[in-house]
Amino acid sequence: MDVKGKVVLVTGASFGIGLETARLLAKQGAKLALSARSKDKLEALSEELHGSVVFPADMSDEKAVRNMIGKVIEKFGGIDVLINNAGRGYNCSVEYTDVEEYRKLFELNVVGPLVAMQAVIPVMRKRRGGAIVNISSGTTLMYLPDLSAYSSTKRALNGLTLTAREELAKDNIVVSVVYPYITASDFYKNMIRGKNCEPALVEEFTKGRAPADTSQYVAEQILEVIKSGQPEQFVHEWMKKMR
Repeated sequence: MDVKGKVVLVTGASFGIGLETARLLAKQGAKLALSARSKDKLEALSEELHGSVVFPADMSDEKAVRNMIGKVIEKFGGIDVLINNAGRGYNCSVEYTDVEEYRKLFELNVVGPLVAMQAVIPVMRKRRGGAIVNISSGTTLMYLPDLSAYSSTKRALNGLTLTAREELAKDNIVVSVVYPYITASDFYKNMIRGKNCEPALVEEFTKGRAPADTSQYVAEQILEVIKSGQPEQFVHEWMKKMR
């Protein structure tokens, strides 16, 4: 899909991958709807990206998600592309994972994207097509200590994504998943830190591995999968061998 002139909703647009994706799509001529919890950060970005509109929402709140998407549709008349990027990490071993924290994480990383998909599918069907891109994680291709809770939520998102792709093919709605590698952003600073776990640092994750990617690089991969419509976008070819 060519994004020029298309209405694109980006969740988690206030920093990191979401922010750089919004910037890149703006350069491509997309009509941007920006969503995240932080209204101030979104408004600052919107001032930078001419024509973009801010729709603050907590993606872990089902009612808020449906209300936000309703407002986007009311403003733009529809949605052509949904990018489910909002999410959070959790740095903790299985033994000490807090069940209540995990439930909250699941609501944000899995249920939120599911609700957003449910809200846009009927609209895309009426428009005779669309694209949904869910941002997963390279951790779903590995078994990294202390990232089990986070990785498991993203594995669930993978399943939703690729199954929805099969279900919606008849409606010309293309559903894809992107697997970022370790990305240099504030994502790691914002991770939930569990009992007996040190703060997660990019340097720790990249030790003995390839250097972290920039958010700009991942944004380019997201644009690529919107254009290509491929089911899965591995941000590096070598990641395909990690399964």
